[in-house]
Amino acid sequence: MTGLAAFDLTGRTALVTGSSQGIGRTLAEGLAAAGATVIVHGRDETKAAGVASQIEAVTGRRTHSVVFDVTDAAAVDAGIAEVERLIGTPDILVNNAGVQRRAPISEFSDADWDALVQTNLSSVFHLSRRVSGGMIARGSGKIIQIGSVQSQLARPSIAAYSATKGAIVMFTKGLCADLAPHGIQANAIAPGYFDTELTRPLVEDETFSAWVRGRTPAGRWGDTKDLVGALVFLSSAASDFVNGQTLFVDGGMTAVV
Repeated sequence: MTGLAAFDLTGRTALVTGSSQGIGRTLAEGLAAAGATVIVHGRDETKAAGVASQIEAVTGRRTHSVVFDVTDAAAVDAGIAEVERLIGTPDILVNNAGVQRRAPISEFSDADWDALVQTNLSSVFHLSRRVSGGMIARGSGKIIQIGSVQSQLARPSIAAYSATKGAIVMFTKGLCADLAPHGIQANAIAPGYFDTELTRPLVEDETFSAWVRGRTPAGRWGDTKDLVGALVFLSSAASDFVNGQTLFVDGGMTAVV
């Protein structure tokens, strides 16, 4: 398969965790627009179902929704069983669910550390372990993590968050080592600073926003749509020989000092 046909996701199925809002919602809609049958995931059943209906209306692609706790291994097992009932083992797993907690390290609480590790890292382990079994049996699959520029760059008050995102880079390489012999590709996308519901207070903080624009060679915050092309590439046959990599979508932030 060559040319634009290599990027076509028609006939593929995808699960995007944390896709009832923010970056995840845009990613789910982008996969549907590229031809995939998508499952929207969230914590609120009404919200997730509503987003799925909206994506289906916009793209014309069948879109489902599921609700389960990504931090709980038993809940993940049950949730993926429901996904399998709806669409079988997904061709594409996008581990997008994540949280942020900020505080100086000397004041960082155990509860916030645990929340970051469980949501940003353990969830990726739970989902990847559960879904990879079906992918191995089929002999194909794409697993994509949503990381961050904070896997490479540190800032005050987010040491714990950076630790979880740095771990995502190495976990992705580990998945490649385990799964590449089975025809499965595991890669990560590392966004820079993006304008979302969760970052809205930072966007509206003119001092911080000016720092982002000045620190980013592109001179602006990212739009969530800027991530769709990278995701479609890593989800499609176009990336069948790309494995264990982290693709930075950051306006050039990690390329300059």
